[in-house]
Amino acid sequence: MPTQTSLPLPTLSPTTSPDLTLHSSLTIMRWDSSRWSTNPYYALVITVIACGGIPKGYDEGGYSGSVSLPAFKADFNLDPSHWENNATGLANRKANITSFNVLGAAIGALIVLDLNDRFGRLLAWRIACIVWGVGTLIQIFASGIYGLLLFSRIFGGLGAGALTVTAPLYLSEIAPAKTRGLVVGLYMVLLLAFLTTGFFVNYGARTHMAVDRTQYRLVQAVPLIPTGIAFILSYFCPETPRYLVSKQLHSEGLNALARLRGKPHNDPDLVAEFETIDAQVRERSTDLASVSHWAMFKETQTNPNYRQRFWLIMTMQTIGQWTGGNGITYYVTSIFQYAGLTGDAESLVGSGAYGVVKLVFTMAFTWGLIDLLGRRRCTIAGLSLQLAAHIYMGIYMGLQPGSADNHNASNAAIASVFIYATGWSIGLCTVPYLYGTEIFPTRIRNVSYASSMSLHWFFQFAVVRVTPNMFVSLHVWGAYLFWALICFLGLIILGVWMPETKGVPIEQMGDLFDGPWYLRWNAKPKSRVEAPTSVEDTVSSKDDHTHKAHD
Repeated sequence: MPTQTSLPLPTLSPTTSPDLTLHSSLTIMRWDSSRWSTNPYYALVITVIACGGIPKGYDEGGYSGSVSLPAFKADFNLDPSHWENNATGLANRKANITSFNVLGAAIGALIVLDLNDRFGRLLAWRIACIVWGVGTLIQIFASGIYGLLLFSRIFGGLGAGALTVTAPLYLSEIAPAKTRGLVVGLYMVLLLAFLTTGFFVNYGARTHMAVDRTQYRLVQAVPLIPTGIAFILSYFCPETPRYLVSKQLHSEGLNALARLRGKPHNDPDLVAEFETIDAQVRERSTDLASVSHWAMFKETQTNPNYRQRFWLIMTMQTIGQWTGGNGITYYVTSIFQYAGLTGDAESLVGSGAYGVVKLVFTMAFTWGLIDLLGRRRCTIAGLSLQLAAHIYMGIYMGLQPGSADNHNASNAAIASVFIYATGWSIGLCTVPYLYGTEIFPTRIRNVSYASSMSLHWFFQFAVVRVTPNMFVSLHVWGAYLFWALICFLGLIILGVWMPETKGVPIEQMGDLFDGPWYLRWNAKPKSRVEAPTSVEDTVSSKDDHTHKAHD
């Protein structure tokens, strides 16, 4: 097996000056990733790791739908006839069962940040799969024991939440920069594909299976199959070259990169990419040396330019979840019934169609709209569609026309659910993931993005937890009025505060946050110099200058 000493590469000494190191890395960045040929092994690795999105996606579609199955209702005392004088109690019970997985995910997303660095991305991915799998098995066989079910939901959520961090991180580290968006996008595609599949699996179980425990157990066990296969195949996957190099395992990192690219060790493109990785790791190590996460966080709050960026992404996450966000996805089966679809089977079919719409428009966003229209326009368009859908649903639910009296109003209500799905998919469902990774410099990116994702999960838990109670206490229409108000405020706040980042080099992001906040909507970089387009993790000159001035 080739070793690092066989590489005819220049050696970058740890004592090399920062200017020389940066110059070296910028020169190396000119390698053209589009010249890589398709490698079946690389495609296999991407698919296996992207399966980390299955647990979270299926929970939103498959598990949330299984809660409405007759067998599940009977086993866990969710039959409305048992709660005739206590609608709030039923709402609380259903909300706990549905939302506790999200609470576990919020905690898991925090815990795995240390595991990723301590054990590596691949081992952390496997640990997360095992935790989720154990929690899912306990959940399946809880057999009517309410407390055990809640424990299993939180425990399984730890693994599902960890996978939402580790899988995209792994994919971003093995992908050539020019295709990084497509590669990481496969994670979201698989997540939403299994969200959609879950609704149709529920429909099949509802219409073709006897009403017993096997009915909902089969539905909840489905994701164990593809995730289990992916777990086995992960033993054919390498650790990411970036992580290996960061641990000074240069020979192993080179071997991993060669396998992924399907190239010999002396291939010019492979040599250039490996040197780029090595240079970036050295730069990052120098930049982050002897600095704690807490010190980084304090820097995000004491540096005015950093602080603007930090609170913008936190605001985007807050608005995104409180516009209804994933709360509607988790309870879309019930929402279709409110809108006039009669019967569990019909509402499950509608839920499946809802999942299809989300999948299609998320794919369109990830692989086209985001670079054609830009982040800002997608966000504004998405919020506008959500606002229109919420206003109509609020009016419809308030007047309660009844499908038997007014089919047109009911059909429009059903259509508004799909309009909402379109707006959510092209806007704040997906924009914060990309926006949060591109507006921060390397120095504070990990801390800032991790903070925003933690807020994302905790707010998602809160929304999923309170949505059934909002439907009861606010008579459904009040919940839509609340969500419409958040959408309206989001249009104003983000319309003024959110700059467009499309086409802006990462090293010039700091320019967008200089000057008065009320002109942020029209902010542009001060100068448009040609910058490396093949590497996202380079040290930004603007941000470096800001950091040095602050220091």
